Amino acid sequence: MVRTELRPVVKLRSTAGTGYVYVTRKNRRNDPDRLELRKYDPVAGRHVAFREER
Repeated sequence: MVRTELRPVVKLRSTAGTGYVYVTRKNRRNDPDRLELRKYDPVAGRHVAFREER
């Protein structure tokens, strides 16, 4: 049970509006706020910011 509480599965949705989603885990101790990463969006064909959605 501790594993799921400390490292929950989160969805990262593209800010380009394409609807593309990455699924990953995050460490709540290191990143208590919403996660934002620049990753490749294959629908847009470029790197864009992906934000954590709840």
